[in-house]
This record gives sequence, structure tokens and C-alpha cells, in this order.
Amino acid sequence: MKVDTVVCWDPWAHDEENPDHYQIARGTEAACWMAGRAHDYPEHFAAGLEPHTVQEKYYYARRPEITRIVDVSGVVDQMIAANRANRAKGPAGTHGSQLRGQLAKKGKKLALLGDDDETADRNYIKQFVMSRSRELGRKHGFEFAEAFHYIGGRVQGRTTVEEYIERNAVESK
Repeated sequence: MKVDTVVCWDPWAHDEENPDHYQIARGTEAACWMAGRAHDYPEHFAAGLEPHTVQEKYYYARRPEITRIVDVSGVVDQMIAANRANRAKGPAGTHGSQLRGQLAKKGKKLALLGDDDETADRNYIKQFVMSRSRELGRKHGFEFAEAFHYIGGRVQGRTTVEEYIERNAVESK
């Protein structure tokens, strides 16, 4: 794989208590760093693989160092589907259909939750789980947005010196 962009927990984030989050983040950062180095894992190069530097990293956290806001309005349905697939702990999964069922037992109904489990789950996620993204989006003129600690922007294989030369060199007389 020659990955150009990664999205992951921020390995330098504050207030992260989940060990799986910060361990995955640290492992991802280490892999990004080592992927572009010709000094590690010589057996890979002997097998014909070449270094490939990750160009962009979008790190997220509970309290992120925000350096980039991304309009995610066009992928909200995919985000909802991913959240609905999360049946472990967490605020999404089947919480909407569970709430719909609890209300039905009490003879109550919320129009938001519709008449079937899928609608209940999707609308619950969009209304409650995605509320932070909706609020951030409104602040920046989008329907939904996400905040990231962004690292990147270099063109593959070019050093800072090469980029500077390209931007600033003029013809000599």
C-alpha cells in the first residue's frame, strides 16, 4: 500500500483516556513516519518495495489542536451508516430503535424516529450524534463539518528545499 492520507486519533491529543485510541494513534503515527524512510526494514526494499511518504494526516481528538475545518456535508450519509454499524459501546448503533421501542412501550412516539428501526437509528444519529458536526458546520457556513489537527501538504518526494526553489527561483542573467 502507498497511503497518501490517513485519518486517525491524534497521538498528541489531550484528555484521551481510551487506551485503544491513543495506542492506535501512536502506532499510526509511527507507521506514517517509517513508511517514507529508506533506513528501516531493508527486507522490504530487498523485495522491491520503495519508501512512500504519507502526505496528509487528519488527526481528531476530544479536545483537538484545530488547524483545519473540513466540510463533510457530502458524506453525512456514509458517516451515519458507519455510526449505525458501531454496535459496541458508544452513542450510535441501535440507540434510535431502542429509544423508539422504549417509547412505544409507554404509548409514546417521536416523529423523528419514524416507523421502522433503520429510520429510527439513522435519524437519532443525525440529530444527536452528529450535533457537534452540525454546530461546527453552521459556524463555518456548511451543513456539517469536522475539526482536525492537520499535518501535511508536501508534494510526494519533494523536500522543503525543493519546494522553496520551485516557488522562488528566477532565471539568472
